[in-house]
Amino acid sequence: MSVDTTYAPAMLLEEFTGASPGGLDAAYARLVGALWSPGTAQDQTLWDGGTLTERAPSAIPELIGALDGLDDARAGRLLILLGLIAEAGQTEAVRAGLDRYLALADGAGPELGQALAYLLAHFPHDRDRVLGVAGRLGLDSGDRSRLDRCLTLMDERRTGLGRVWPAPEIWRLTDEERAFDQAWIGALSQEQAEVNWRNDSRTVWGYMGLKAYWSIRRGPVVDLPGPQAPPESDATGADPRLGLFARHLSALVCPSCRGPLDISGAAVRCPACAVAYPASRGILDLTRAVRDDADEATADLLKSLAEMPSMGLYYEALLRPEFVRVAGGNWGGAVTLADEDAYIARSVRPVDGPVLDLGAGAGRWTSVVAATVGTDRLLALDLGLPMLNVLRRRVPDVPAVRASALDIPLADASMGAVVCWNALQAFPDEAATAIAEVGRVLRPGGTFTLMTFVWDEDPVCRHFQAAHYFPSRPAGMLLFEREELDRWLADAGMVVLESSGPESFAFITARRVS
Repeated sequence: MSVDTTYAPAMLLEEFTGASPGGLDAAYARLVGALWSPGTAQDQTLWDGGTLTERAPSAIPELIGALDGLDDARAGRLLILLGLIAEAGQTEAVRAGLDRYLALADGAGPELGQALAYLLAHFPHDRDRVLGVAGRLGLDSGDRSRLDRCLTLMDERRTGLGRVWPAPEIWRLTDEERAFDQAWIGALSQEQAEVNWRNDSRTVWGYMGLKAYWSIRRGPVVDLPGPQAPPESDATGADPRLGLFARHLSALVCPSCRGPLDISGAAVRCPACAVAYPASRGILDLTRAVRDDADEATADLLKSLAEMPSMGLYYEALLRPEFVRVAGGNWGGAVTLADEDAYIARSVRPVDGPVLDLGAGAGRWTSVVAATVGTDRLLALDLGLPMLNVLRRRVPDVPAVRASALDIPLADASMGAVVCWNALQAFPDEAATAIAEVGRVLRPGGTFTLMTFVWDEDPVCRHFQAAHYFPSRPAGMLLFEREELDRWLADAGMVVLESSGPESFAFITARRVS
């Protein structure tokens, strides 16, 4: 029989500490719900740490006292709850249990060590004491760098601001990158710097909290490799490779006037607007129209490509695997690269016409789509030039267009199928617009195959997901509900054929019906 969360915290705590293994999660949810609820965005500038009930402050000593004698599964959950309460404004009250927390480090298993690290990361004024036990927590180098960052107070130079995710240790900056950081960080007011520093801290807490919560409930985190680097290809030099676009010219349109484009000389042009768009290495940049000097614009594009040879690889090798852990809950390896490949291969069913890889990124899944439908039919689109630069190395026979997914430069009903893999969440506020654009360019009967992420149903996981702050996303991580994805697809004239996915993954295949 369930116990209502209106019961006294002491009763709920007793229920939790005495719960059977099968009832532990439910008892914990009731205890958490009686004291805390997830955070919300504040004026799009600072993610709060959640809301405490009026009973939470008085319950803190009871939670601390209950840690003695508990097994790791129960103690770890209480440590995470104490961390949530600290984030919500009761840091000093939670800090009163520091001696108990540090004592738990002796003999702690790796899962309890993760929970301890998350909680201890909230006490920068006890940095030396916390770091003194860090070696006993079983942390890897990334965990240690996260803990070190959270225990660091912002200095006058604001060192490391904006360079914390997924771990501060991965940011090995060049002189140019350091100069860039110094410029934008130096332009911040003290208040702005403090807000950004706090958001960085919440991001690290969110990562540490998610990892700890997974570990204490379900065991060790599985280390999954990222995609391999693509081989070198002939997609180099100044050759625009405009011939790649000839087969798709009837579908491509001018972003400004929606009129047809043609290939004239070494450029792609819009006769109606009397402009040219730069192209190089099989990349057509439809974000920049020039009236007079197309050669200069193309030279600028080529220079930009030469200056960013590895950024897309950096994303794939280091950032994407961590992102699918945070957004998709993939801590246990429920979804592998092979799983993603297989879903694409069996789900993309184009009708006549080209196939669009929308938000193609660095081309890892473009290559899978190409193997499924053929390179001659495929067109890749992304707004990120560093990503397209890597894509062209990986799939040199697939033309790439630089353009926005919110205003796809393709004619109505011109595509036989569209794939959008791990990209829809990149523009969450306009996701409905992107899906509507897919519906517009798809031919009747064509498939739309996508993978994105939804909010976890567990409020603790959901809070940690949302706490992730990125400079382009001040409100934190913005994911989806499955119901709203279904609604947007229906509004775009599509019917869902299949919807699945473990954890917080959403694998969806839909078909354009009219």
